Amino acid sequence: MSVGNSLDVLNLELLADSGLIDYFIDSNMAGKGVIFVLGIMNCYALSLMWSKYQELKKAAINNARDEKRINDLPSIYNYDDALFAGEGSPYLVLCSRAMEAARRTKSTGEVRMNYVENAIRRALAEVGDRYEGKMYWLATIVSGAPFLGLLGTVWGVMDAFGTMESGGATIEHLAPGVSGALLTTVAALCVAIPIVFAYNGLLGKARGEMTKLENFASNLADRIELEKNA
Repeated sequence: MSVGNSLDVLNLELLADSGLIDYFIDSNMAGKGVIFVLGIMNCYALSLMWSKYQELKKAAINNARDEKRINDLPSIYNYDDALFAGEGSPYLVLCSRAMEAARRTKSTGEVRMNYVENAIRRALAEVGDRYEGKMYWLATIVSGAPFLGLLGTVWGVMDAFGTMESGGATIEHLAPGVSGALLTTVAALCVAIPIVFAYNGLLGKARGEMTKLENFASNLADRIELEKNA
């Protein structure tokens, strides 16, 4: 084996033994900037996922509690916000809006269900926005992080080849720059892959809670109509 080939093998072994910190050091300024931005995006995504999970969990617990209390009322027209002290729930928002509309129209002579249903739909839209609030940021990070990593990689590879001297294309010259450039893609995938699973899980939970909310709203409208003449 020639001396040149022996050096190539040695450089490959050294490259295999080098760690992520070495790859980061070998990356250019654009690559370091991309990894820094990815780190910020990851921290924001983690905090957002945790807060959204806690929000949905609390809403589900409060909904279950208040649904039982509402169902225990002798008549839905006995509903009063003052009866439900403490932290409210999305179910109470729907019930409060619906009963406000029902009482307002009943004072004119008869409950007009179209007004009640419109009030329920508006409340559903508001609560739905709250359930899925800020989720678009997770979708943006999931879709944008790989492209950001690819940008850093392409930029780093261009720099590595751009600094090559004519006839000096050796592995020891290219390897550090290329490995540093590829680190941005690895970092981007490490950010995007866990978030996409968490995003789908949170979105499924939010939509599940929204389905329960719509079913509750439908039952509420039926109860208001059935008991309006009681």
